[in-house]
Amino acid sequence: MDTKELLKKVRKIEIKTRRLSDHVFGGEYHSTFKGRGMTFSEVRKYQFGDDVRAIDWNVTARYNEPFVKIFEEERELTLMLMVDVSGSSLFGTKKSFKREIITEIAATLAFSATQNNDKIGLILFSDEVELYVPPKKGRHHVLRIIRELLEFSPKSKKTNISSAIKFLSNVMRKRAIVFMLSDFMTEDYQHELKIAGKRHDITGIRVYDERETNMPNVGMIQLKDEETDEVIWVNTASKVTRNRYELAYKKHLAYFEDAFNKSGSGKLSTRVDENYVGKLLSYFKAR
Repeated sequence: MDTKELLKKVRKIEIKTRRLSDHVFGGEYHSTFKGRGMTFSEVRKYQFGDDVRAIDWNVTARYNEPFVKIFEEERELTLMLMVDVSGSSLFGTKKSFKREIITEIAATLAFSATQNNDKIGLILFSDEVELYVPPKKGRHHVLRIIRELLEFSPKSKKTNISSAIKFLSNVMRKRAIVFMLSDFMTEDYQHELKIAGKRHDITGIRVYDERETNMPNVGMIQLKDEETDEVIWVNTASKVTRNRYELAYKKHLAYFEDAFNKSGSGKLSTRVDENYVGKLLSYFKAR
């Protein structure tokens, strides 16, 4: 992708996702993810109706009239985007690949966080951490994140969510809001997720394609595994084969839901051809 084409794509995504974050998600994000506590701001004279527990007795004694402490919410947060860039994210049979929808969702969340003056960081992972962008503030930083999401070419096509979560735990010592975006077509990450969930506010966003849920009966076809490059011939006319395919999908889905439930983390799923805006809004409001 040349520079001109990349900038055009970045601008297109910025226009679409910033509109969403400005008019749809900004308020929801703010009300859903709050700061950890209250910080002292100032004192002012007591007014009728003020909570007497807020009286600053030292200042009151000094001026011989009641003053109260004013606190404000400690708002500054850190948003970490963990994005799966393995080979399976380049699958899609409808209007978009999974990677494209994941990029749009990540950009929307990033601009929503920017509205609240929060820091945004990025972890791109396959079966290893491919790229780490430390959290920073501002529009230019978000645009850099979008460019990485669009342009980055991973070294590996495989997936290891467990190692990505371990990396998160090592680099993020303080509490962060974490969104993990993946198709979650793998397992063995429940233990690490449970540990990370005790420190961070984690949400898993599962993006999938309809053709991953069931196999159509179209006779003998050739299939390629995007993560291993293995090519095999499959007889889709076989009911046994179709049932095995569907059971494998349901097994990954059940593991995803069980792992996030047991870790106390949030989760939502969206198909590539669905309206992810409605899914995100429903999730924010439910919290």
